[in-house]
Amino acid sequence: MKHKPVVAALLLLAPLTACGSAQAGDGSTVTVTVGYQSRTINTVTAGTLLRSLGYFEKELNALHDGKTYKVDWQDYATGAPITAQMTAGKIDIGSMGDFPLLINAARGKQLGKPTRLVSVTGYNLRGGLNTIVTSPDSKLASLEDLRGKKVSTSVGSAADGTLVRALQRAGIDPDQGIEKLNQQPAVGASALSAGSTDALSQFVAWPGLLAYQGKAKALYDGAELDLPTFHGVTAREDFAEKRPAVLEAFLKAQAEATDYLDDHPVAAAESVAKATGLPAEVVYLYNGAHGIATFDPAVKPQLVSALKQDVSVLKAAKLTGDIDVDSFVDDRYVKKALGSGYAARLAAKPSAPASEVWPKGASATRSFTSPAELLTYLSAHRDGIRAAYVPDAATGTLWFADKAIWVADGDRLLPFVAPETARAYVSAHGGARIVTYADALERAS
Repeated sequence: MKHKPVVAALLLLAPLTACGSAQAGDGSTVTVTVGYQSRTINTVTAGTLLRSLGYFEKELNALHDGKTYKVDWQDYATGAPITAQMTAGKIDIGSMGDFPLLINAARGKQLGKPTRLVSVTGYNLRGGLNTIVTSPDSKLASLEDLRGKKVSTSVGSAADGTLVRALQRAGIDPDQGIEKLNQQPAVGASALSAGSTDALSQFVAWPGLLAYQGKAKALYDGAELDLPTFHGVTAREDFAEKRPAVLEAFLKAQAEATDYLDDHPVAAAESVAKATGLPAEVVYLYNGAHGIATFDPAVKPQLVSALKQDVSVLKAAKLTGDIDVDSFVDDRYVKKALGSGYAARLAAKPSAPASEVWPKGASATRSFTSPAELLTYLSAHRDGIRAAYVPDAATGTLWFADKAIWVADGDRLLPFVAPETARAYVSAHGGARIVTYADALERAS
């Protein structure tokens, strides 16, 4: 890999100036500084949604310890500047994806400002939070087609990790086999639209947003890797030790926000959409009742195991050295915050994949037992649909019904996120064939 992307990624970690943190709160007023990514919507229970609900402030007011607490919410586009602010002692609690979390751990140790992973926000046990997309009129139809092409991603992100692993499985050297462009998500999205890159590998919510807008189509579903990816909450070690009650208050509030999202998925999607400017239909794709992400603050063993496997990717990119993941993970605070309820959350599993329709004007979605049943409903209500979602027949990854690749196999109608996965199914099932969305609707009517 060339050195320029690595240097650029490390420069993003350079300390920035910011407001004070809880460490400076020696008087009766304590300011707690929280760094979050409003548009990285799998962190909403520790950021956007949590902020709008006011649960953290409520929990702080309930401490009754003689202090007056103020929360300074700081919104960033990626995890790198949050890490920079944390290691500078300017942010107390932050949320970011799994690869940025590892860089957070490495940078904190390097600068003598250690941080700890204290909870999880959104996760997908197969890796479906990251997707490789191409332009709508692209002739690229498989990972093999990326050989020698320009691919935009954010080096050091989970989406970059998905790209590296996917290329390796396809027999393509991720360093020499493609021309990798190290770009922020918005820049990469613009490059894809302008034709200056052939593909884009990014994390939530960019792939879904671009597909919804008709500006991209899926080339590779990250869930094909079958390796967990997640977002989590990290806290400065010195902050956690000095103000454990404050950290526990945050984690209680995060759990309350998680319960709200689970109980009111449409309202939560509308709230996040209003705060971020993202279409609610895209937010729901990821954060809905059967969305790509599952939200749970519990630090599940399979997520920690995946984090350990991620270290090798960052080392190969020369973004970090060895990282002691076990010492970085610290679930003591979330266990104490959630008490007896923690065990149930730890054992909880994601909801089963399901097809859903969001009717226009409705405050709730409608679920169906099969994609074919959903299509039947859609064919009879063509003008009354706000959004329709179907789970990939192989990976379970939710996708927009009208953007999916449809396969007719006898009386069955099966949706897939990516064309290569659909073709693999057709090859393995005699008589099955790829059909258009319009044809699938007609068959179901």
